[in-house]
Amino acid sequence: MAFHIKDPATDEAVRRLARLTGKSLTVTVREAVEKEYERECRELSVIELLKPIWEKVEALSRPGGKPADKAFFDELSGDF
Repeated sequence: MAFHIKDPATDEAVRRLARLTGKSLTVTVREAVEKEYERECRELSVIELLKPIWEKVEALSRPGGKPADKAFFDELSGDF
């Protein structure tokens, strides 16, 4: 099967990459498409991207120490 690239800019871009890498046009196109396909498959959703941050925030916000009741705040402000 053959592809016919009719867009001169696309043709030139593929040829530049092939010259740069020293690979054939076919290999250049195949590798470029495979890399782009892998990149698209790896893209994470916003939720997946934020999950590690959210886990760190949750870890830092776990209860501990003195209870934050009226007596605690009175002590902080100097009202005993």
